[in-house]
Amino acid sequence: MPQPAGGVAIKDVVIVGAGPVGLCLALELAALNLSVTLIDAAPYTALASPGDDGREIALTHASREQLAAAGIDIPADRMAPIREARLYNGDSPRGMTLASARGEGQDSIGQLVANHVIRRAAFEAVQGVEHIELVTGRRVSALGTGSGGRSVLLDDQSHILARLVVAADGRLSVTRRLAGLSAQIHDTGQRLLVRRMAHARPHREVTWSWFHGERGLALLPLAGDTASLVMTLPPHDAERLKALSSDAFAAEATRLYQSSVGEMSCRGALHDYPLSVSRAEQLVADRVALVGDAAVGLHPVTAHGFNVGLASVRRLVDALTHYDQAVEDVGAPSRLALYARHHQRAILPLWHASRALVTLYGDTRPPARLVRHLALGAARRAAPLQWLMESYLARH
Repeated sequence: MPQPAGGVAIKDVVIVGAGPVGLCLALELAALNLSVTLIDAAPYTALASPGDDGREIALTHASREQLAAAGIDIPADRMAPIREARLYNGDSPRGMTLASARGEGQDSIGQLVANHVIRRAAFEAVQGVEHIELVTGRRVSALGTGSGGRSVLLDDQSHILARLVVAADGRLSVTRRLAGLSAQIHDTGQRLLVRRMAHARPHREVTWSWFHGERGLALLPLAGDTASLVMTLPPHDAERLKALSSDAFAAEATRLYQSSVGEMSCRGALHDYPLSVSRAEQLVADRVALVGDAAVGLHPVTAHGFNVGLASVRRLVDALTHYDQAVEDVGAPSRLALYARHHQRAILPLWHASRALVTLYGDTRPPARLVRHLALGAARRAAPLQWLMESYLARH
């Protein structure tokens, strides 16, 4: 591919993907006086005014603090607190508490924020920031090697030379493929339906998750007596629900959720997404690093995909800086290897645990139902297990 001519300025970092993870990384790197170019295929107007996609993001306290430190301000009135997270097996009335707010001064385990609110706040935060250049409406078509860096060729035949290229372009990352980094990509064959609902009884700021064989249901508590329903369904079930009127959908949702919050009524559009999970075999290549979903795209059962993405930003920045926050060569192999080692070590347990959980709870055979029953019974009596889960989620 064409290479930059002599004398062309070299950027410190090119980030492909101007979602919240890429934007947060850009802000943290710019604070270190590194020159950053953000590239995204979406037009500027779509990034500046993202549409409501129906998705809610569960932010841990650590993630909220990281966003704030980077200059990404989420208004308090756009956040809904989570006080407890519970998991149920089928129709069993007894569930497992995955995490709960307890201890002096702790009134929640995190907050729920609409995805489009986070995206808008992150995009606004980079406006006018010194050292950050934004290139929109352009796709990366090739990566090459340059003098002391990587050459990024765009679909308009322009190119940028950078000491480090970071892929933040999602679980189906094109940049990852162009860098020659392989990934496990699993299309579950299921659909994810998301809709906001009003309900008659209070949710008490508790998230609920139910597993019924192929069907997974989650209720995320929002402001007032409203909640977001997240349904993981086989295609035929998804199509059946999509064909219902709003009133019929509300009645069916009330039934599926066992009237846990009373009768429901629709308060938003129904959103439909394919469900896939992915994990990169390696997180770095020659002057290339993967962050966010490009590194690992978790099943929504974890509810922590975005938090893990922000953790990848934190680990990459930590690996690139010394104790005095000085950055020598931002693309140095030793620094990227340090990042890869730390992030892989953190995400592998969550990746395998989430895959095992989905497999166990999606198995309809009697032995699996017995194992689920015994596992939940043991977990309810194992306070140390709950404490370890809460500690892990708080860190990641």
